[in-house]
Amino acid sequence: MLLLAVAGSAAFINVPGEPQQQAPAAVPVVRPSTPKRVEQGEKIVTVMCAHCHRNPSTNTLAGRPMPDLGTDFGKLYSANITKDPKFGIGDWTDQQIVTMVRTGAGPDGRLRVAMPHFAYLSDEDASSIVAFLRSNNALVQPTAEPSHPQELSPLGKNLLQNVLKPTPLVKHLADAPPASQPVALGHYLVIGRYQCYFCHSQDFSTNNEAKPELSKGFLGGGHKLLDDELNVRVSRNLTMDPETGLGKWNEAQFSKAVKFGMAPTGILHAPMPKFSTMTDEEVHALWAYLKTVPKIKNATPEDVAVNTK
Repeated sequence: MLLLAVAGSAAFINVPGEPQQQAPAAVPVVRPSTPKRVEQGEKIVTVMCAHCHRNPSTNTLAGRPMPDLGTDFGKLYSANITKDPKFGIGDWTDQQIVTMVRTGAGPDGRLRVAMPHFAYLSDEDASSIVAFLRSNNALVQPTAEPSHPQELSPLGKNLLQNVLKPTPLVKHLADAPPASQPVALGHYLVIGRYQCYFCHSQDFSTNNEAKPELSKGFLGGGHKLLDDELNVRVSRNLTMDPETGLGKWNEAQFSKAVKFGMAPTGILHAPMPKFSTMTDEEVHALWAYLKTVPKIKNATPEDVAVNTK
């Protein structure tokens, strides 16, 4: 039932031939690569990006078909984000990578579809992602495989031409809040690093990436997602409503669910990832922040199944 953007939505999509849009002009801060930043970048990328971008044939982040994104937009494919200079992002600047991650706009100004925009990602986390993508890790080694062209539906083409836009640059943190400020840290994790709200609000179409708290049904769940077998899974209510949310849980149960996919009501299904590398301080911060979010009463099919046993 929990956090996070289904990895399926973390794919960025190349749509050749579509109208270009103005890329943001501001130059982001990118800090130098260090072993610590590479390690932090690996932690973020393996949770937020690898599920969608890992090609099973090459075992690199060379992209793959994305049937788990559904067919409303057409047949979609994640892009090659390895270090290959021709087919991947090897010739992108660090600043172009960060701009893409925050706004969804590539170096050519085009919007990449179906990728959540990490508008509030801190400078430190953004720099860590870049450090990992530039590293010697096997996942990012140059793979000379072109990203598959998108096969957009009429709806997808219309939305891309007339509705979908890059997220404007917003004021963001230089560093994540310290663990001594758990509510502030939890808020950052929910809207910035892990983007729990993206899947756990009412619907992708009503999410507000520039102002996440204004997303319809913020953290109240209800969005229909697809797992790897294309079964429909409904995101769970993360507010503290005692009947349909987490109001009867304790922090230990929450930690077990987030880290290992074991909830009081049973096993958590994909596309909910297991945040096994999340620290106890991060879990505590998430719990502290979720306790401050306005309660929403929103039962899911899993709630009904539990309550009728």
